[in-house]
Amino acid sequence: MRIRQLEYLVKVAESTSITQAASELYISQPSLSHAIKELEEEMNVILLNRSQKGVALTAQGEEFLSYARQILEQINLLNRRFKEDETPQQIFSVAGQHYAFVVDAFVRLLKAFDHQDYQASLKELRTYEVIEDVANLKSEIGIIYRSHYNHQVINAELKKHQLTFTSLIKVKPHVFIYKNHPLATYASIELEDLLPYPKLSYEQGTNNSFYFWEEVLADHASPKTITVSDRATLFNLAIGLNGYTISSGIINADLNGETIIARPLVSSEEIELGFITSNLHRLRPIAEEYLVLLKQCLKVAVNDSPIDRV
Repeated sequence: MRIRQLEYLVKVAESTSITQAASELYISQPSLSHAIKELEEEMNVILLNRSQKGVALTAQGEEFLSYARQILEQINLLNRRFKEDETPQQIFSVAGQHYAFVVDAFVRLLKAFDHQDYQASLKELRTYEVIEDVANLKSEIGIIYRSHYNHQVINAELKKHQLTFTSLIKVKPHVFIYKNHPLATYASIELEDLLPYPKLSYEQGTNNSFYFWEEVLADHASPKTITVSDRATLFNLAIGLNGYTISSGIINADLNGETIIARPLVSSEEIELGFITSNLHRLRPIAEEYLVLLKQCLKVAVNDSPIDRV
């Protein structure tokens, strides 16, 4: 097995066409087909389903590709770290669900490196995408939550992708609403109180099982539901339509303003926020520094938010 063969496989998977992949790689189609066939024979696995319409990964091919991407990403990291003559840039990526304290910690991290060159990436992704991003080593750290409802499914996915979940905090569910919402004066809110108002949730794409929804109690039926793709839109709809979402109750007024408030939800459920890391990759110092800042920002946000901890 050669590195070049893995690169060929990635390109074929992305283009779903041997002809197009060969053109983009500047090699002949027979050479590319032969290289993939050699890889299949050496590894004793069928990677591609071939037809007149093109090619598609087999189930084994998809699993093989995930490992191939990890290997290639490690090689890229080695090349960027040791082949460059200049002082290497700080390269860091974090992926997470939609939490303000994650952004706050990222801002503080990059301010600390303001006098240096760096390449950084902050991604607010769907739950399954966060898991995949860390599993494929595209991000060193991912931030997600577990609950009574989803922990078995989440744990199974983490185990399958060789990831570790480290708990940060456990809190009771809270309802995010507009400060002038009719329920804003309630000391606590019950699910029945929410029925007249639109339920706001983050869109989860094809992996839309309730176990992967970013909101706890996602399976609770609501007559009015709206799905959104970003935090700003969700908050705008909470203000404009008196909508609500169920989350941790942890909010950063500096980043989100003071128009959105949290009220405790009467429920036996709990939210365990934490970060995930790959068992195949040791965190670099910049990632360790981010975790220190993440914990600090979470502590500040918790202290500033009237939330119920478990």
